[in-house]
This record gives sequence, structure tokens and C-alpha cells, in this order.
Amino acid sequence: MTAPLLRLGTRGSRLALTQTGLVRDALARAVPALAAPDAVEIVAIKTTGDAIQDRPLSEAGGKGLFVKEIEEAMFSGRIDAAVHSMKDMPTAQPPGLVISAFLPREDTRDVLIANDAARIADLRQGAIVGTSALRRRALLLHRRPDLAIVTLRGNVETRLAKCRSGTVQATILALAGLKRLGMERVGTPIPEDEMLPAVGQGAVCIETRIDDQRTRGWLAAIDHQPTSICVSAEHAMLAVLDGSCRTPIAGHAVLTGDGLHLRGLIARPDGSEVIFTERRGPLADAEALGRDAGEELKRKGGPDFFAT
Repeated sequence: MTAPLLRLGTRGSRLALTQTGLVRDALARAVPALAAPDAVEIVAIKTTGDAIQDRPLSEAGGKGLFVKEIEEAMFSGRIDAAVHSMKDMPTAQPPGLVISAFLPREDTRDVLIANDAARIADLRQGAIVGTSALRRRALLLHRRPDLAIVTLRGNVETRLAKCRSGTVQATILALAGLKRLGMERVGTPIPEDEMLPAVGQGAVCIETRIDDQRTRGWLAAIDHQPTSICVSAEHAMLAVLDGSCRTPIAGHAVLTGDGLHLRGLIARPDGSEVIFTERRGPLADAEALGRDAGEELKRKGGPDFFAT
């Protein structure tokens, strides 16, 4: 058996494997050397985040729990590159690693999946909504403080089953993941002015070792620059705010002609207060716009906001 030219590491969920398959297929189309069926191997790796199912990830360390073991496999040489959902990524990579490419971003909106409602406003009084995301919890409570929010973890299929069984009356999932799984007709998309997406939502990134020039060269052939620019602005904002993984944060940047429009917010976990900002500017200033937006949110929130 011929050894693969490239080994892609990823989580073992159906969605993670699907996303990694998209990366493999893109490389096969763009890089002749990787077009053979056995040229690229997908390696599934169980992460700490996958193992924790009984509590919100913010209580277990927050961002990084879905990437640590995969990055360790890269350092050890077991894999050559890692495919991640960008919203799982910390604001900085460990020394020696770098994000080398992005796939084109999918729809960034969240989706409301409910037994008897198509909109947040239509959920019945006191409805039980399952989610583990601090952002979704806070923004739901901001609009509907009567809702009962309970922790709901697990893969897409698990969460949908909990909703169908009546364990919860509703849940919220990312539309990007549903689309990639061929389930885009499930639920109703939530307008972004009601629920601003998580930083990086809808984006798939590929991480490599900095010194692996061969792999980085292959990935350059599939890198989607518009996604890279938008995510760089969002992550620059997040980096300024990243003092507490218990603070609900949202951010989304889009290209507008030759410029960029970034919207960001922070919220109190109980939804009692939401602070919003936005920036517009040239693409070359994407990261600076993100940092400036983050500084404004941090200043307006004050130290007590981030201590809650």
C-alpha cells in the first residue's frame, strides 16, 4: 500500500469528517499530486472537548478543548495538517503552528429548531431551550428573559433527537454545519440582527506546522482570501476581549465592495445587557478595525463586565 502524501487530522464527528472531506476534495482538484484516491488520508482524533458532555465548555477551559490533541498529533508528526471549525480556535496558535488556509465560508447564521415555533418571538412562554453556547444563551435571554435555558451538548444528531423527544422545546444550531451535512431544511435561520454569529462561525481553517513548506504550498492553492480577511478582523477583536471565556462575545465581518464591515458585541451571561459596535474600513486595515472594535467594547463594558 502506498503511503499517503498528506495526512489530515480532525475530530471524529460526522460534521468534522465531512468538512475534512471538503478540504481533501478541494486539494484533489487544485493540486495534481493529491488527486490520486490514496494521496490524502483523514485521521480522526478524539479531543477533550468531545469527551466533556455534562457541562458547558466554558466551565472546563473554553476555547482550545477541540484542538489540543489534534495539535499534539501535528507536533509528533502523526498528521501533517489539521482541519478545524474556526469558531473552535483560540485567538493565537501555539509556537510552531500557523493557520495556512481557509475554505470559502458558509452561511454564518444560527438556526432555530423548535417543535412549534419558527421565530424566537414565537416560542411559548417559559419554553425550555437547550444550548451550551454562552453567546446563544445570552442573546436568547436578552430578547426573551422568560425562557428556561438548559445545557445541551453533543453532535447535531444528538441535539435534534433531544428536541424531537421533547426533552427541550427548542435548540439552536449553526446553519453552516447543517448545510454541510445536507440538512439545510431543518429549522429556521435567525436574522443576524437578532443573533449575531460567533467569531469564525461558518469558516473551516487548516492548521499546519510553520516549517512544513510542502504542505503549506499545497494549501495555498485552495486558500480563500475573502474568508481569511474577514476572520482576521473578527479574531483581532476577540483577542482584545479574550480575558474571560465566560463573557458572551459575537462578531461577524463581511466584504462590501473594496471595504470591510465588522459588527461585534459583548453581553452579560444573563442577557441583561448587550453592548454593540461596528466598524467600516479598507480591507488592508481588517485587523486594525477588529482591534479597535474590541478596545471600544472593552472600554464600554469596563472591568466589572468581564468579571461576571
